[in-house]
Amino acid sequence: MRAIRSSEIGSYLYCRRAWWYRKIGTPSENQAELVAGTELHRRHGRQVLVSALTRTLGWILLLAAILTLVAYLAYQVL
Repeated sequence: MRAIRSSEIGSYLYCRRAWWYRKIGTPSENQAELVAGTELHRRHGRQVLVSALTRTLGWILLLAAILTLVAYLAYQVL
């Protein structure tokens, strides 16, 4: 017995006919749209990664600024 993947269940629930065609190996007629959708998801993934890295860099710079301020104020007091 073959394992059923969650993506297959989602595909079946979305469109039973598309699920059946994929199961029997019939190629899709809208290859250009599928390629465009894959590229769109790839670009979105890159944007999410860049935004996460930018946010992390911002937190690191904020922490560095606070530590620099604390060090400066401690030097002024002593």
